[in-house]
Amino acid sequence: MSAPASSREAAERVKKLRAEIARHNYLYYVLDAPEIPDAEYDRLFRELQELEARHPKLVTPDSPTQRVGEAPLKKFGAVRHEVPMLSLVNAFTEQEVVDFDRRVRERLGLEVAPGILPPATLTRPCVSQVEYSAEPKLDGLAVSLLYQHGRFTQGATRGDGETGEDVTQNLRTIKAIPLHLYGKGYPEILEVRGEVYLSKQVFNELNRQALARGEKPFANPRNAAAGSLRQLDPKITASRPLAFYAYGLGKVQGGVMPDKHSAILAQLRDWSVPVAREQKVVQGVQGCLDYYRDMSARRARLPYDIDGVVYKVNRLDHQEQLGYISRAPRWALAHKFPAQEELTGVLDIEAQVGRTGALTPVARLKPVFVGGVTVSNATLHNQNEIDRLDVRVGDSVIVRRAGDVIPEIVSVVRERRPPRTRPYHLPRQCPVCGADVVRAEGEVVARCSGGLYCPAQRIQAILHFASRRAMDIEGLGDKLVEQLVTQKLIETPADLYTLTLEQLAGLERMGEKSAANVYGAIQKSKKTTLARFLFALGIREVGEATAQTLARHFGDLDAVMEADEATLQNVPDVGPIVAAHIAAFFRQRHNREVIQRLREAGVTWPGVQRTPAARLPLAGKTFVLTGTLEHMTRDEAKEKLQALGAKVSGSVSAKTSCVVVGRDPGSKLDKARELGVEVLDETALHKLLRGAD
Repeated sequence: MSAPASSREAAERVKKLRAEIARHNYLYYVLDAPEIPDAEYDRLFRELQELEARHPKLVTPDSPTQRVGEAPLKKFGAVRHEVPMLSLVNAFTEQEVVDFDRRVRERLGLEVAPGILPPATLTRPCVSQVEYSAEPKLDGLAVSLLYQHGRFTQGATRGDGETGEDVTQNLRTIKAIPLHLYGKGYPEILEVRGEVYLSKQVFNELNRQALARGEKPFANPRNAAAGSLRQLDPKITASRPLAFYAYGLGKVQGGVMPDKHSAILAQLRDWSVPVAREQKVVQGVQGCLDYYRDMSARRARLPYDIDGVVYKVNRLDHQEQLGYISRAPRWALAHKFPAQEELTGVLDIEAQVGRTGALTPVARLKPVFVGGVTVSNATLHNQNEIDRLDVRVGDSVIVRRAGDVIPEIVSVVRERRPPRTRPYHLPRQCPVCGADVVRAEGEVVARCSGGLYCPAQRIQAILHFASRRAMDIEGLGDKLVEQLVTQKLIETPADLYTLTLEQLAGLERMGEKSAANVYGAIQKSKKTTLARFLFALGIREVGEATAQTLARHFGDLDAVMEADEATLQNVPDVGPIVAAHIAAFFRQRHNREVIQRLREAGVTWPGVQRTPAARLPLAGKTFVLTGTLEHMTRDEAKEKLQALGAKVSGSVSAKTSCVVVGRDPGSKLDKARELGVEVLDETALHKLLRGAD
C-alpha cells in the first residue's frame, strides 16, 4: 500500500491499523482463532511501525507498537511476570541480519569492518566478531515455569508479556517438563522460559482422530498446542502429548547461573529441562546466516514445526549492556523463514483429470510468494474437502506450502467474502472428454467413466489393456506406450491393432527384431478369452475374479454391455458399487465405439458356456498357490481354478479351503499346516482339475 500523502490521511490509516491489529491480537492470543497468517499480521504491524516513524506525533502509549499483546482470558487465574516476557524483533532478509549485527557491535564499542554489505562482503573478516547462540524458532506457545528449591510450583502463559494465565495444572501433565529438577546447584528461585508445542506426528494423529469423529481439524500445530494447553480440564490436556523446549530464563534468585546464554541452556539440560538439540554457538554474522541456511534445508525433516531461527548475543554482560527497546531486547533477533502460510484470492476452481480418471479440484490463485516460491495453484483434494472449507471463487483464503508439499488451502477468511458467491461442485461431465463423472456411494473420489478414450487416461488405459493378466502383449511397456501416444500413433487400445511393422520399427530404440516381436505379440493377443477382455477394459472394481464371474454368468459380451444395475447385482460377488461402475462404463458411447473397433480389428474369444456360479464344481472354495509349478504357470493354474468357480487368494486364512504347493514354497505352507488347511501338490492339482471338468 502506498504511503498516505498527508498527516490527516496518516492519522486515519494509523487508527485503522491499530483497530485491525487489536482485533487480530484478540483472535490470536485470547480466542486462539486467528483469521490471517502470521505473514499478513507482520505486514500490518510493520506498516504501523513505519507510519509512526514518519509521524512521531501519532505515537501513543496504547499503540500496539508500544505493547506486547492483549490481556488473557479471565477463566484462568492471572500471573504477573516479575520479569516481562518480551517478544523479538523480526528479520526477513539477510541485509536485516547484517544490520542487526552491525548495531550490536556499534553499541558494544567493538570495531566494525567498513562497508559490510551482502553478498560480496559477507565473507570479509570483521576485526571483532560477536558470539551468538543460534536456536530454532519453534512455532508453539510461550510459557514460564517457576521452580522453588527445585520444585515446579507455578506455570503461566506469556499473555500480554506483563500478565499471563495460570496453567500450572495443565503444564504438570506434560511429561517433558520435570516436576523436580535433578542434580544440584540450582537457585532457590528459578524461572524457566520456553515453548510448548506439538510434534508433527502428534498433530497429524490428532487431526486424523478429529476427522474420524466428524470434528473440525486444527489449522496448524501452534493452534493445536495453544488449544490443548488452555483447557479447563487438565485431563484433556493430558490426552494430547504436548512437548516443551526451554529457550531462556526469567527471574533468578538465591543462586548463580553461567555467564553465557549457551552455558545456561547446557545447565538447564543437565537439570533435565529439555532444550532444542539444534541450538548452536556461531561466530559473527556469517555464522548466523550459515545456521539459517542449514536449518532452512533441514526444516522439513525436523520432528516439530519452526518458522525461523533466533540469534542471541551469547555473553550475558553484553546482553545487559545492549539493553532493551520498548517491546524487545536489542541483543536478540528472530530471522524468519519465507512464510509457509499466506493470504491470497481464489480466481477460479478447475477440475483436473488424472491418469486413473480421478477428478481433482484445483484452485487457481492470485499469485503469492509462500514457502520460498510463487504459488498460483493449490489442490482442493476432493468435493468433501471443498464442502468442508466452503471455498468459492472470489474468496480470500489462507494457502500453505511446507517444504516440497503441494500447496493447499487451509481456510477461508469469510469476513472478506464478496457478495453473490456460489458454492462449487465438481462437473457432471469430464472436462477433458465429456464422459459422465461418477462417484460411488461411500467414496470421496469422483472419476471420469470414459476410461477407454479419455485423453487424460490414455497411457494408463493402454498399459492396463496390454498387461500380462489382460491382453498379454509382451514388450509393450511404459516407455514404448508413451512414445506411441506422444507421437499420436495411438489414442485408444483399438489403435494398437492398426499399427504397422514400419511404424514400430521407426520408434526410438526399437530395432527391426524388437519391432517384429512387439508386432507379433499384438497380433497374437487377438485370440483371447472373454474374461481377459473384460478385465483389459479397465472397468473400475472389475478385477480378474469379477471378470471371470461376469463371463461365466452372461456367456456373451453383448449381454454384459446391455445389463442394467439390478441385473448385474444378480451376479455373485457383484454389489451395488461394482454394478454401478460397470453400468456407467458401458453407458458411454465412446467406450462402446472403442469396443466395436476392437472386434472389427479381429479381437475374438471362444464362446463361454453359461453356468450358474453355484453349480460350478469348485464353487464356494478358496485356493492359495505357493511355490513354482512344473507343468503350468501359477497364472494358468489360477485361471483354471477360477473357471471352475473357485476363488484364488493371495494369503492363507482359516477360510482357505486348500493350498496348492509347488517347488520352493514360502511361508504360506507353514501357515496352512498351522491352521490345518488341506495341502495339494501339483499332481493332486491336475487330478482335481481333470475330475472337475
